[in-house]
Amino acid sequence: MTLLDQPELSTKSAAVNEPGLDLVPIANGQLRLAEVIGALSHALDITEGQPPGHCQRCCWIGFHIGCELRLTETELRELYYTLLLKDAGCSSNAERLCELYAHDDLRTKHDFAQVDTNSLKQLASFVLTHAAPGAGLGSRLSHVLNLMRHGEQLADELVMARCERGAQVARQLGFPDTVAAGIQSLDEHWDGRGRPQRHRSDDIPLGSRIALVAQVADVFYQVGGASAARNEVLRRSGSWFDPRVVDAFLRAAEEPGFWTVMAAEDFESRLWALEPSRQILDPTETRLDAIALAFAQIVDAKSHFTFGHSERVGNYAAILATSMGFSARRTAWVRRAGLLHDLGKLGVSNTILDKPGRLSADEWASVKRHPTLTEEILARIGPFRELARVAGAHHERLDGCGYPRGLNDIDISLETRMITTADIFDALTAARPYRAALSIDEALIIMERERGRGIDSLCLDALVSAIAKFDIQAADSVSGA
Repeated sequence: MTLLDQPELSTKSAAVNEPGLDLVPIANGQLRLAEVIGALSHALDITEGQPPGHCQRCCWIGFHIGCELRLTETELRELYYTLLLKDAGCSSNAERLCELYAHDDLRTKHDFAQVDTNSLKQLASFVLTHAAPGAGLGSRLSHVLNLMRHGEQLADELVMARCERGAQVARQLGFPDTVAAGIQSLDEHWDGRGRPQRHRSDDIPLGSRIALVAQVADVFYQVGGASAARNEVLRRSGSWFDPRVVDAFLRAAEEPGFWTVMAAEDFESRLWALEPSRQILDPTETRLDAIALAFAQIVDAKSHFTFGHSERVGNYAAILATSMGFSARRTAWVRRAGLLHDLGKLGVSNTILDKPGRLSADEWASVKRHPTLTEEILARIGPFRELARVAGAHHERLDGCGYPRGLNDIDISLETRMITTADIFDALTAARPYRAALSIDEALIIMERERGRGIDSLCLDALVSAIAKFDIQAADSVSGA
């Protein structure tokens, strides 16, 4: 039996048959599901190259469209979570997109969001300006020709990966099929020229039709304000968009404060107040773990080099916590921090994550930002604030030479030291762009050199004991990668 086979550390989330993870009425001290999903949606925004709060703003815009369409309370509730989770599959195509364009996937996604795919002129211009922009003429030409010749097939592939994975995440979190379907068909167009199934008109779920309008409206609002958003949505009416949804959007957009509230300091509280039925997530261990696992898998999907990494780190950290006398509840908390420790890597381009050679100073600076992003995102969730500090410090060192803050040993919690130990062990025993996976013995030799400087001695001893007790295999063997 391996460490990852331990039943108390199973990575399988509990089956949830009822939508919304058995939500209960709001009471003091309880946590709304919207707050958790909404806060974590900031990670999805950075993966899509969008300004922070994109999914939340789309939720505001789309929910008001739903109100104008006089949707039922159940339909509004399903729409609300479709909008917050619309980009849940966004990391699944990042590596492939980066390979096809030989360009920063975050920048590519950001710029492509403004392209009308029905316009051959816009598509051609985009390919010419974004395909291998820093490469030589031969390489650029090769990428451009590949994208031009196989554009339809490649676009279907990218959208399919993104939308199918997003729908899976919604189901994993216990949402009904209507939410999953709304996410899966996000890129379908009213005129049948969308992707990946070429559905048209009323064959497209209403949640998808509303979410697409909301998405484009926010993208162009960020670029040129309310008039730019209105003009672009109106221009695509009847092609991309259901005209009835466009009319509802135009009516909603005329309401006082519709646009300005999205920049207000209390915007998030107003957004949470919209949640139909005023229902919240009772923050049980199982329910929060299901969310943590889902977002860990979103992070790990960004590159095949990180496949399963966050889950393994969470499990390794938990076994260390157990062996060092932590309670079952605190051990589960440590595992959750391990699952989410790399959330900020969603904001690092795959040109960096998958680079086989030495990183430049700017690239290294981008990598070193990821723990800060992790902490900032997790700190948006009240019950996760301590977890945010613990997870965000996983690259700090006992000798003060770590990042992002250069903390000394007295400032680094034992829980962080566990996650750091687990993270280093998994990183060494898994393949990376610049080297093959190391054996466990090779990894322990390297880790021993860091004892008392980069790695806590008690945690390292606990890891060695766990390896002796369980049949722990190298990461690539465990993950099947």
